[in-house]
Amino acid sequence: MVTKRQETFRLEVKPKAPEESQVIWKQYRFTVLTPAMIRVEYDPNATFEDSATQTILNRDFETPEYKLKETDEFIEIITTHVHLNFHKELGGFTKNNLNIEALGNYSLYHNTWYFGDKPDTLKGTARTLDFSDGAIDLEEGLMSKNGFSIIDDSHSMKLLNNGWVDKRESNIVDIYFLGYGRDYLGTLRDYHHLTGKTPKLPRYALGNWWSRYYPYSENGYKKLIRKFGEKQIPFSVAVLDMDWHVTEVPSEYGSGWTGYTWNNELFPDPEEFLGWLHDQGLKTTLNLHPANGVQPFEEMYEPMAKELDVDTENGEPINFDIADPEFLNAYFEYLHHPHEEIGVDFWWIDWQQGSVTKVEGLDPLWMLNHYHYLDLGRGENRSLIFSRYAGLGSHRYPIGFSGDTASTWDALNFQPYFTSTASNVGYNWWSHDIGGHIGGVKDSELFIRWVQFGVFSPINRLHSQDGEFSGKEPWRYGLKAERIVTQFMQLRHKLIPYLYTMNVLTHTDNFPLIRPMYYHHPREDEAYEVPNQYFFGTQLLVAPITTPLRGDLRLAQVKTWLPEGMWIDFFNGRMYEGGRVLDVYRPISTMPVFAKAGGIVPMDQSFGNSVDNPEKMDVRIFAGADGSFTMYEDDGLGKNDEHATTKFSLKWHEEDTDWSYFQIQEPVGDWECLPEKRRYTLTFVGFSYDDVPEVYVKDKLVDVKLTKRGKFTTVEIPEQEIDSWYFVRFRGVSAKKNDMYGEIFRFLDRAQLSTSLKEKIYATVRKSRNSARVISGLLALDIDPDLLEALSELIWANPDDVD
Repeated sequence: MVTKRQETFRLEVKPKAPEESQVIWKQYRFTVLTPAMIRVEYDPNATFEDSATQTILNRDFETPEYKLKETDEFIEIITTHVHLNFHKELGGFTKNNLNIEALGNYSLYHNTWYFGDKPDTLKGTARTLDFSDGAIDLEEGLMSKNGFSIIDDSHSMKLLNNGWVDKRESNIVDIYFLGYGRDYLGTLRDYHHLTGKTPKLPRYALGNWWSRYYPYSENGYKKLIRKFGEKQIPFSVAVLDMDWHVTEVPSEYGSGWTGYTWNNELFPDPEEFLGWLHDQGLKTTLNLHPANGVQPFEEMYEPMAKELDVDTENGEPINFDIADPEFLNAYFEYLHHPHEEIGVDFWWIDWQQGSVTKVEGLDPLWMLNHYHYLDLGRGENRSLIFSRYAGLGSHRYPIGFSGDTASTWDALNFQPYFTSTASNVGYNWWSHDIGGHIGGVKDSELFIRWVQFGVFSPINRLHSQDGEFSGKEPWRYGLKAERIVTQFMQLRHKLIPYLYTMNVLTHTDNFPLIRPMYYHHPREDEAYEVPNQYFFGTQLLVAPITTPLRGDLRLAQVKTWLPEGMWIDFFNGRMYEGGRVLDVYRPISTMPVFAKAGGIVPMDQSFGNSVDNPEKMDVRIFAGADGSFTMYEDDGLGKNDEHATTKFSLKWHEEDTDWSYFQIQEPVGDWECLPEKRRYTLTFVGFSYDDVPEVYVKDKLVDVKLTKRGKFTTVEIPEQEIDSWYFVRFRGVSAKKNDMYGEIFRFLDRAQLSTSLKEKIYATVRKSRNSARVISGLLALDIDPDLLEALSELIWANPDDVD
């Protein structure tokens, strides 16, 4: 009989593959899961494993078509994607008796895997970035330019029906060959069927997080949150580092790093404090370092010790033993559930004590992640944990804590690449210490650039080390930095409707929020040459700036590759012709974020902590092509499937007419999660048009407020009932040309260059009537190469603009 507690720890699994997919010879089994995925096993006892494992949950794929050729000497399995060759011999696999070829022209001579070889992949991620100051070695991933990769599941534990784990035989081989070529999204799709989907995050996780290793008091923390509110800097998650609990303990009990008893000198009424944070719109997570077990000074020591038959009279400590199911049950019941009952929303599992337990091969970090996630999901709300990566399958336990990095430019420069390659193992929700954690020199520019990246990363969590001079409060970096950081943190909360839809797509369609450029351009070399650049959802492309400004230009540079098509700067509306690599320059106040032509990005218009489905929305619509976007909304917390969707669509040019249309359809689905009324502000970016646009609500023409500013046309529609639909039409629409001369003037005016040089450059630009002549004239001036590149970006962004 399965107890209620065991039921909490059970996963829905389908670990047995159809018999028709299996080819068995003596101690060997080959299972054709998909045309591109084959499981190869060796078991001396020929018992073979049909249970789920730590990594693998589902092998119940529909049997694909395959050819089997078997003789007394050979087994060949051929599908549309792979060709397996096995020379029959007893005693196990070797490089000489097993090879699998990925069919397709992916490389000249690296398409075949020989048993024992380590495939060359595009890398995955790492357990932690702790103490890193720049690049670190990454584990192998699932994507490879050579067309294949492997998953070695030989050493993982198996999952039992009662929710517990058990050790497997040590002399078996259990490997999955993935021969998907360069179909990277197809690889992820089948990988997630094999290992489980990424769960939906609660909506609040997508806002800004405040975190600091600092002994806050209740009053001090409240004062800080009030100040953030006064300055309109929004947050949705409050992180309390280890000083929430008692840390000053007698030496015989250890360091005080582990703890579960509130420090009542700092927090005299924890329940009231947590309730106050909830009233401010903040969810709360507490830091855990569980390795030192439970010492006799803890409030919950005696009842927990009695439960586990620990000697309380002699003050015997309760040792941390994650491999003991009785300890695990008591661990949650006595140490965590009481805190959750007074308002703790989820846990930060700050495990730093290695990967060894009393059971060989059992990783305590994986155990903590797995069981914490399942335990917190025992109610009606979605589960969430915050912890380090514990290997393949960890995507089932979001969110990832990447660890304590240095506060340096080198550390920042590695994080965009590190974040995007994590998608190569299906790990989508890294949270970094934005601003860095360890050491460094106070640098306002570095802080701004890190926050900008954080806003366009999976989770934006400001954090810092202990110490009076390490806080990441924006006002500590000067007025300019405070203004820029505030704007970007407000933008993060505005983006939540877009981010939440991407969160759902990650769950339902295995479509990561952040994707390396090669996911959509696998055959183009340039896609592999911009490691810090990535797609951000379905509509945006991001190239974070991770190097300092060039002082005289007051600009920073990043190498960018724009795929074919038209791309539009999200912040200034500048048009770019794609299909090329270019150096992009930006001042400290902005960063390179590009929307595709026809892109649609729904945003919230509020500035507060609330992450509810918004009553006021700003929808950005980008010129140049047809486009559509379906926004997903639900209650943001529950595990039910009740939701509403709203479709936005742009028809750039109606056939045989000079009209263009933008539409918002009536929401479909469950309206209970939506506000009764909603006000839309539509921001059309890069639209040039003949007549004032006409706006219809439920087929009725309505008066709107229209504002034009540069490349932005803003249409404010009066508040309407939620069941409304909207129709906007333009006559004579075209993409608004770049103001090359105006942009070059503003660039020169800002640059710290000699006045005479500025005059020469501007005169050269003004007298040249096409892009080639402008560049030729500038080359004749023999100006600094960086200056020439910065000017060239403005000139070549969309060369048809020059006449």
